[in-house]
Amino acid sequence: MSFGQAFTVGSTVVQMKQQSAIGKFNQRVAERNAAILEYEAQKIDQQAEFDIARFNQQFRKSVGTVNVALAKSGVVITSGSAERVKESNNLEKEMQNKITRYNADVSMANKMEEARFSRIQGQMARNAARLANISTVAKAGTSLLSMSSFADKPIFGGTPKSPFGNRSNYPSPLSGADD
Repeated sequence: MSFGQAFTVGSTVVQMKQQSAIGKFNQRVAERNAAILEYEAQKIDQQAEFDIARFNQQFRKSVGTVNVALAKSGVVITSGSAERVKESNNLEKEMQNKITRYNADVSMANKMEEARFSRIQGQMARNAARLANISTVAKAGTSLLSMSSFADKPIFGGTPKSPFGNRSNYPSPLSGADD
């Protein structure tokens, strides 16, 4: 093996290791990003639960304050306008809780989709490194073949000779056609 061939093989191995390391690193970064996005989705869920609980607590305080005010004024809380206000407030509470939950679910779904996309990008980076390795090996193989003693020999035994000799000496079969 000549120095040039040894150098080609050595540089190919180094380049392949670097390409693999870069692919693995990019995949690890994408996995870390995906894990962070999943954690953020979990935090969105926890925040929504906290917001709903805090709203419900404030709602109960508000209802209690209204009930005390109505009782002081002598209004019967279980009938008439007071009952309709209470029913309307309960519907508003349910709607607010559902809106909070819906918004959290949408945000969580977006974060999970980003996480999946990040993992796909990581897999693509890893596959790109593998393709780069294949390309590097192919280029090295081509270089090694051109350096070898096979470079001067025809691959399929040379060009077959015509039984009619060198055809470049024959006149054009369509002489006068160019006139």
